[in-house]
Amino acid sequence: MKFIILGCGSSMGVPRADGFFGKCDPNNKKNYRTRCSALLKTSDENVLIDTSPDLRQQLLRHKISKIDKVFYSHIHSDQTHGINDLRIFYIKNKKPINVYADLDTSKYLKKSFSYCFNSYSKEYPATLKLNRLKNNHSILNRKSKINVKSIKVKHGKVKSNCFVINKKLAYISDVNKIYNKDYRFFKNLKYLIIDCLRYDFHPSHFNLASTLDIIKLFKPKKSILTNLHTDLDYNILKKRLPKNVVPAYDGLSINF
Repeated sequence: MKFIILGCGSSMGVPRADGFFGKCDPNNKKNYRTRCSALLKTSDENVLIDTSPDLRQQLLRHKISKIDKVFYSHIHSDQTHGINDLRIFYIKNKKPINVYADLDTSKYLKKSFSYCFNSYSKEYPATLKLNRLKNNHSILNRKSKINVKSIKVKHGKVKSNCFVINKKLAYISDVNKIYNKDYRFFKNLKYLIIDCLRYDFHPSHFNLASTLDIIKLFKPKKSILTNLHTDLDYNILKKRLPKNVVPAYDGLSINF
């Protein structure tokens, strides 16, 4: 199994569309960050988490030629607005791709991208099939089943879903609070990939101090910080982190 961080940037990416790098050194390739998406790759399936606005670029960079399923974390545009780039996989497979979302995200997707889910003519059929995101999903890997557990976390005024894969890796891209009742799912993981927007407080994301507090609480073997804003230069941030914690970069790949 492989987990690929396709994009680790915050909602406007680094650099922003106007070329602004903030405090990030433009000479370091690891400071070029597209918006958050990730891929779980097994021997049998490619499972995409979120469709960032940079999805086409991400898929081309990693030569990803098939998508079997898509899990959505929440409704925000930096996680959903690359949905059109899924159309090519319908054209290749001649059947709609299964996407999974919670109730709020499903309503948003159907309202904002109705043409993806409804057939308007033979030339423009539905390309996606919307399914309810359950607490547990099974992914095939060499005739065995991998469990993907979705857990709701607080993300400002909305709820976001994070994903725990086979009790080994957790991916939490957008969060400012994890509920106490769910702590047990995050203890002693091999990998924790977690939101760390900036140094200063933010009302809907963990900042560096709160992220490090969570890492101390959960004690994963290794932690990777994602959803990184223009405040966070890769090398400067890395020097401030404990040895078992590293910043993400686009294309960071984990075999587990």
